[in-house]
Amino acid sequence: MIRLYDYLLSVNCYKQRLLLSILDVPYERVDIDFYPGWEHKGAEFRKINPLGHIPVIDDDGYVLWDAHAILVYLACKYDPSGSWYPTSDPQRLGEVASWMLFAEGTTNTASAARLHVNLGYDFDLEACQAGAHRLFRVLDEHLWFREQQGQAWVASGESPTIADIALFGDVALSEDGGISRLDYPALRRWTERVQRLPGFIDMPGIFPVAKAPA
Repeated sequence: MIRLYDYLLSVNCYKQRLLLSILDVPYERVDIDFYPGWEHKGAEFRKINPLGHIPVIDDDGYVLWDAHAILVYLACKYDPSGSWYPTSDPQRLGEVASWMLFAEGTTNTASAARLHVNLGYDFDLEACQAGAHRLFRVLDEHLWFREQQGQAWVASGESPTIADIALFGDVALSEDGGISRLDYPALRRWTERVQRLPGFIDMPGIFPVAKAPA
């Protein structure tokens, strides 16, 4: 069984819990005292991940860290449909890779602002907020054009991919970092679509939307 070294309020950890839930993959949570204990920086944890970062998974002895690398691994191994990481479609796969890289930017801006506000991380809050707004404008416009084409997700095609998972938490929790989504209507509609996916799980701070009738 997969062991997920996890902190409940970490967006990067939430991405793993969300995909595991959607894929209906059982796993064991190993709760890490990220704050205020800084357990992930201790000597024992560095035996698991020398970089001192979470999340980390241990899949029957195979240890992997980095939030987006883990998403790739989980989708490749545990999604028999092949839709979440579409390796059989080079063009869609390229899009997914591009938006996964874009998600590193939202993590470094929107999520960094949230860490500053909530945990006192020493980040430049105004710079993080301004950077997040620049990225949100790009993403909102992209999603609006997707909608005009009859498509609902970040990458082309009829189904979501791990690019949507990689971006969702950073966007959905951005208000915690003082980053309003009021001016991004397509972005708000997209977050609601993600929340209606079968297997979706909430994270503290994400306001649940009403589920569509079955």
